[in-house]
Amino acid sequence: MNRDWELFLLPYKQTVDELKVKLRGLRGMYQLRKEHGPIEFVTGRVKPINSIIMKSKTRGISLDKLETDMEDLAGIRIMCPFVEDIHDVVSMLKKRNDLTVVYEKDYVTNKKDSGYRSYHLICEYPVQLIDEVKVVLVEIQIRTLAMNFWASIEHSLNYKYQGEFPEEINNRLQKAAESAFQLDEEMSTIREEIKEIQKNFRYSQE
Repeated sequence: MNRDWELFLLPYKQTVDELKVKLRGLRGMYQLRKEHGPIEFVTGRVKPINSIIMKSKTRGISLDKLETDMEDLAGIRIMCPFVEDIHDVVSMLKKRNDLTVVYEKDYVTNKKDSGYRSYHLICEYPVQLIDEVKVVLVEIQIRTLAMNFWASIEHSLNYKYQGEFPEEINNRLQKAAESAFQLDEEMSTIREEIKEIQKNFRYSQE
């Protein structure tokens, strides 16, 4: 089918842009209140057209059903300092009145076989267009910096090996995933001390 991709993806781009501003605003509010913020930084993207087409073929998704069957056309990623912050962010997002959580995938508690850890929320977000409000799906991923580092490496390797990793690479990824998890676990043991240091540092900068 012929499709004006730029027009089709416009609501998703607007969704990403709006949510990045809102979530970064929350981070700024924590800083102004001199409180520990569960959001380290926020990124977002609209899935590239070639990736959309490739995924539609591999997942058997018809192009005329992308809006309902492809949940990550718009993607937001929230990085947190500590594992505990992930659950705080999830709770915060569920309470928002501009988002409706459709369902969630907890890969933090239940990691994937590959070692992947992250918390995914599939949400509905209303976008105000010229003459209508369009509700689009957006995937929000919440993870720690360590989880994000591992996932970025795994994602890059996936492009090279198309998911069929050699055994040696797969074993190394598993070990790296466990190391990242242990780092998060260790940081959690000193979370309160770090929070206090951060708080005192902010006060000292005034």
